[in-house]
Amino acid sequence: MMRVIYRWKVPESRIEEFRDAWREVTTGIHARTEGARGSFCIQSIDDPSEVLTIALWDDEQDWRAFIKTAKAMSMKALHEIGEQLSATPYVQLGDETVRD
Repeated sequence: MMRVIYRWKVPESRIEEFRDAWREVTTGIHARTEGARGSFCIQSIDDPSEVLTIALWDDEQDWRAFIKTAKAMSMKALHEIGEQLSATPYVQLGDETVRD
């Protein structure tokens, strides 16, 4: 498993629009893309225009295949609302997140 942290700059006036677009985009990616396991979206308390989306992928190969066209296709709606500042992949070493 791996995670990719996308860092975004989103105008505060468009945060809700971004969140709604992220939800729709993520649902679509998960449904149609090999290895995509969904993501979550968080907003900085200190800088409300900073948003992170953190995606879970089966492996790097699946993510690299996806990212080749993501900006122009799957993630286009997000790029139209916010500015992607970075996309950093990480190997997941563990997960002790509590789930109810």
